Amino acid sequence: MTSVADLPMIELGAPVLGDAEKQALHEVIDDGWLTMGGRVRRFEQAFAEMHGTDDAIAVHSATSALQLALAAVGVGPGDEVLLPSLTFVATASVVLHAGATPVFVDIDSSERPHLSIEDARRRMTPRTRAVIVMPYGGYAVDAPAWRRFADEHGVALVEDAAHAAGLPGHVARVADASAFSFFSNKNMTTAEGGMLVVADPDARERVRLLRAHAMTASTLDRDKGHRTGYDVVDCGHNFRMDELRAALGLVQLPRLLGWNATRRELTGRYRSVLAEVLPQCRVPFEPDHPTAAHLLPVLLPPGTDRAEVAAAMRVARVQTSAHYPPVHRFSYYRDRYGDVVLPKTEEFHDRELTLPLHPRLTPGDVERVVAALAGALDPAETPETPGTPDLIGTTERKAG
Repeated sequence: MTSVADLPMIELGAPVLGDAEKQALHEVIDDGWLTMGGRVRRFEQAFAEMHGTDDAIAVHSATSALQLALAAVGVGPGDEVLLPSLTFVATASVVLHAGATPVFVDIDSSERPHLSIEDARRRMTPRTRAVIVMPYGGYAVDAPAWRRFADEHGVALVEDAAHAAGLPGHVARVADASAFSFFSNKNMTTAEGGMLVVADPDARERVRLLRAHAMTASTLDRDKGHRTGYDVVDCGHNFRMDELRAALGLVQLPRLLGWNATRRELTGRYRSVLAEVLPQCRVPFEPDHPTAAHLLPVLLPPGTDRAEVAAAMRVARVQTSAHYPPVHRFSYYRDRYGDVVLPKTEEFHDRELTLPLHPRLTPGDVERVVAALAGALDPAETPETPGTPDLIGTTERKAG
């Protein structure tokens, strides 16, 4: 009989990489042009077409995409930006880098952990310039409602779409700017990387220049003889995407929708097994809620010690995590903005446990994960394995 210690670890997230990605990287190396070449442009165009937008801007991370998104809508010193605290910290840090003030807004509920329109309205001031919404876990926000909110109050609508690549009917079609992530734990990956979609064509081209030092001609243009010189028209950044990452993106993108469908099927399997085995543990959102199924969050019973559950599951060879520690609780933000009170965000975080979800999982893996969770919630059934479990989740795949 196989002992628990001999079981393979079920990873929280795992990129799907193979020979096609290796071949694409070899081709870039053989070509010798390593950054901001034709592959980057083809990747931008293919991504825009899939997401129903006119164009897109490839950058080296979702954080830089968010920073450019705020620049595109004119956020600057003295402004305030409404945003969730239930997010990766980059959503808040880019607001500070723009010279603006983050104003944290509570979620609707633990069953629907999206930014609350009602709470956003309460926190509006004359200084509010933009609101950032996030499709938490890949679950679509109410895009028409947020568009109405933005228009009613005269603020920009920005989407932190790090979880939402390939999301059906996502808010990028109505947002002023949307920032996507291709980090290694996302639904498709370029290792590091991001994509920006901007609705206004003039703003789009302005931030496209900001991506590469606001230079009016690229190195490729000059190398090909298309331009002999350049001007610098703004204070820009080095947010460029290289050809290696774009090559990975061009291989991954055509498979994104299929992978998302697999993720949705696995999510459905989780829901049915949990309902049978652990009805006290619920997956947020309704089963038919449109989703890219990036995360599999589960609400543990009130009063559960999540750290103990996660440690027991680690012993059972199952990785878990928590998405996310509320940003307003971090010392940097607490010291600057005081004791922000977001009771629904805090309740959700205190009960939420993220279970493994990626296209390499099997239905049998799902059943094993739920069995491990059941054992973790009932210590009498927790498998005994030598060794000290790690803390919640992994460390190498958490960044945004």
